[in-house]
Amino acid sequence: MLQVGFRKILKWCIAIIFLTILAIMYRTYNPTGNIYFPKCPFRELTGLKCPGCGSQRAVHYLLNFDIYNATKENAILVLSIPYILTGLVFDLLKRPSERILKWRKRLFGQKAIIVILTIIIAFWILRNITYCQQSVAAIRVSVVIQAFCPA
Repeated sequence: MLQVGFRKILKWCIAIIFLTILAIMYRTYNPTGNIYFPKCPFRELTGLKCPGCGSQRAVHYLLNFDIYNATKENAILVLSIPYILTGLVFDLLKRPSERILKWRKRLFGQKAIIVILTIIIAFWILRNITYCQQSVAAIRVSVVIQAFCPA
């Protein structure tokens, strides 16, 4: 008969309770403008978005089944979910076949890590280029408004 230690069961119960509380919080409260959710230190210091910026809002939208807004907040997070789930399935397999091992090496091997790192860096750069373009456009609009409507 399979014996599982009390400590292991307790750890899993605590983890499940903690994740459930987090899921309820993120589903109920939008992190935008909410003081209970941490701000991105990189964005606070530089004004630029890191690859993880928008992840909390994306999780909020995903838990509320709003995939469009979740993707707008952080596309890389939303697109990485199937990849992460695939990795979890690979880890749960007790005796994977040769075919599964081959796919695991393709998807999670050294070459895959380099590709993923490249994608994350490209995402980081591109989202800040568009962010800076939007900021410059907003500054231009405000300058035009101030020119025509002096206070």
